[in-house]
Amino acid sequence: MSAWHPRETNPPSSILVFVDLPDGELDDAGKGILSEASRLAKTLQCDWSVLCFAGAATEALEAMTPYGAGRITLIEGPADLADAPELQARLLARAAAAAGAADVLLLPHNDLGGTLAPMLAAEMQAALVTEAIAYAREGVELLVTRQLLGGQVAETKGWAGNCPLVMTVNPKTLSAVVLPSMQRASLQLDRWQPAEPVAPGTTRVLERIPPDPQTVDVAEAEMIISAGLGCNEASFRQVEELTRLLNASLGATRPVYDLGYTGFERMVGQTGKTVAPRFYLALGISGSMHHLGGIKDSKRIVSVNIDSKVPIFPNSDEAFVADLREVLPLLVERVRAATGGAA
Repeated sequence: MSAWHPRETNPPSSILVFVDLPDGELDDAGKGILSEASRLAKTLQCDWSVLCFAGAATEALEAMTPYGAGRITLIEGPADLADAPELQARLLARAAAAAGAADVLLLPHNDLGGTLAPMLAAEMQAALVTEAIAYAREGVELLVTRQLLGGQVAETKGWAGNCPLVMTVNPKTLSAVVLPSMQRASLQLDRWQPAEPVAPGTTRVLERIPPDPQTVDVAEAEMIISAGLGCNEASFRQVEELTRLLNASLGATRPVYDLGYTGFERMVGQTGKTVAPRFYLALGISGSMHHLGGIKDSKRIVSVNIDSKVPIFPNSDEAFVADLREVLPLLVERVRAATGGAA
């Protein structure tokens, strides 16, 4: 496999992107990795196409076309394929080879992508870069940057195309947005199945346990309710009850941690955990620069504070001026009644 050259002398090879369709639908991770594949293809000036396992409805496949995904190869497998990650990796590797042995195989670094990537690299005898956050083309090399040690260290590696590359992208950098520069494709479906049976491997998924919002790493939480210095100890305990009633994760600012109300692992902000939940409720948080930097990627931010001039208000989707000592008991009572929670 040769290094890249300008298109007029030697067209680059293609990118394959693996898209998982949980419950037969295209989720945000799938949309995000499609968007990333489109951007990477522009960087490398090459074509790209999609690999996914068969079984999804046509609507889910059509949802990929706004990102430029025209050619989609559906991989046929047994009914219990979702519980056999080694078999998935082997089928993906063989399907990639049948599609023309593309230079790059791209996956999101979620539970499935992080599991499949090293297996795929072994099957394909490929280089492996996980949790990439940025990349750039420099001459014949693709420079890929990833973060280490909880984001404290950035590492950049060069890949010159002398072997295949399996690359996973950090979910926090993925965007499901369809950019104006993306050209909608016409759907073209191919079906592939192995000519001979493929060994399923020695590992199987026995059970899937949903994450417990009360114990999940706050950096991975989908819904966070955070308490700030505007909460005294009594109102903080009400915030804790609110998280239990709503199956949300508890967050806190540095002053709340300093007061001993909760542990360091629940601290949100640049000195704690950087978060990107779907919903972030800030209670009694003024919004220091460090805290705002740690929550800026949240999909929706709602804040409540007694002071209308706090910095978090202009950075919120919705903001309410209220005294938490009055609001929290009423809110907990209302939620308790709606959810049937114990008094």
